[in-house]
Amino acid sequence: MTDVSTLWEVGLPLAGTAGALGYAKVRAPRVFWSLVGLPVAATRFAVTYRSTMDVCGLTVQPSRLRAFMVRTVARRGDVQPVPPKIRRVRVSSTGLRVTLRLPAGLEPADVMAASERLRHAWGVHSVNVMETKPGFVELRMTGYDVLRKVRMPRGAPSGPMAVAVALREDGTPFVRDYLKVPHALTLGANQSGKSMYQRNLIAELARLRVALVGIDCKRGVEQKGFAPRLSALAITPDDASGLLDALVAEMETRFDLLSNLGASDVWELPDDLRPVPVVLLVDEVAELFLVATKKDEERRDRMVTQLIRLGQMARAAGIFLEVCGQRFGSDLGKGATALRAQLTGRVVHRVNDKQTAEMGLADIAPDAVVAVTTIPPDKPGLAVAGDTSGGWSRIRTPHLTAAEAAAICAEHAHLTPDIPALAPYRPDVPTLAGPAAPVLVKPVPATS
Repeated sequence: MTDVSTLWEVGLPLAGTAGALGYAKVRAPRVFWSLVGLPVAATRFAVTYRSTMDVCGLTVQPSRLRAFMVRTVARRGDVQPVPPKIRRVRVSSTGLRVTLRLPAGLEPADVMAASERLRHAWGVHSVNVMETKPGFVELRMTGYDVLRKVRMPRGAPSGPMAVAVALREDGTPFVRDYLKVPHALTLGANQSGKSMYQRNLIAELARLRVALVGIDCKRGVEQKGFAPRLSALAITPDDASGLLDALVAEMETRFDLLSNLGASDVWELPDDLRPVPVVLLVDEVAELFLVATKKDEERRDRMVTQLIRLGQMARAAGIFLEVCGQRFGSDLGKGATALRAQLTGRVVHRVNDKQTAEMGLADIAPDAVVAVTTIPPDKPGLAVAGDTSGGWSRIRTPHLTAAEAAAICAEHAHLTPDIPALAPYRPDVPTLAGPAAPVLVKPVPATS
């Protein structure tokens, strides 16, 4: 009888604890990682580090001086290969970060190539390798799939034109920094999460002192809800052509200002003279390329030419491009390839064919094309982001409804600048009290 009661006293709490941990592993992975995963992974890493590096081919023969010191001073018969030296270990609610000093003979690409083997050896969900400075790399290990349910980390990104719009698979935010990557292309099939990415981008930009300009030739079904925060909006190809002409004229006016003040970039100007930055958001770029008549062809050629001019020169004038579409390549028509070459930032969601993935990533990150083609349809918002450095990573945007994004835009409507060159395209904002009326905001001079 005593044995049975003891079994109940000991076994019941153990069963309850095991059940709670199992529940936490599925429903609260952060909690499970902090309580169980982190101690286990840290111990496994510390105990097996040298042997794992040796098996993965990440050790090198020591220098002659080190070999001499080992044999003569330490009086050891054999000289062991040298692994990367651990400089720093940091823990977080999502994983481990380990900074390594690479010995002579190893390069970051060697560690990147072994990342999958390191992941299995230490029993973590993923291992991402980042070069922090010459001779140093950081292993970013995640204990669970942080992209299954996106929770953005706290803290705003640094920079006047930087916004965090998604979460990387290593647990860090994906930051859209327009001063580093001025123009970008976003691709994705229907229901892939492309619109979700755009909503998060607009919602974050709405909080900054920038002018948002929209082109949505689907009669504005995607962007009309953001009207309180838009300085201009075009919902037809004819309006889009006129708006692009106005943007080019604004760019040339800003170049005149820079020339008169002896500056090469608007960010070299003092705050009281700097024109407000402009972000142009094109919802479905293919609509600008479609033609039905000779007149449409002339308009298409003009719009494409103006977009290419903006892509080539507008960065210095503080004008940035965000182009979105389902497909984007030479099959759209003349000028498409030239425009794509200016859009150095790339975000590609699930696509319907490999050719579309190659359109977005093959010219900057060829090995990322396979990652795009394996995105499952039941994970909307999951994408691959790349840039001209050749680096890429999987990202996923947090869930944000169109109504929530529209509410954020309405909340920050007072930040909407009035640019005289774009005034004819300022959208009307409907109100519950009566017919549509324009939003009245304090004008912000375009060239001051």
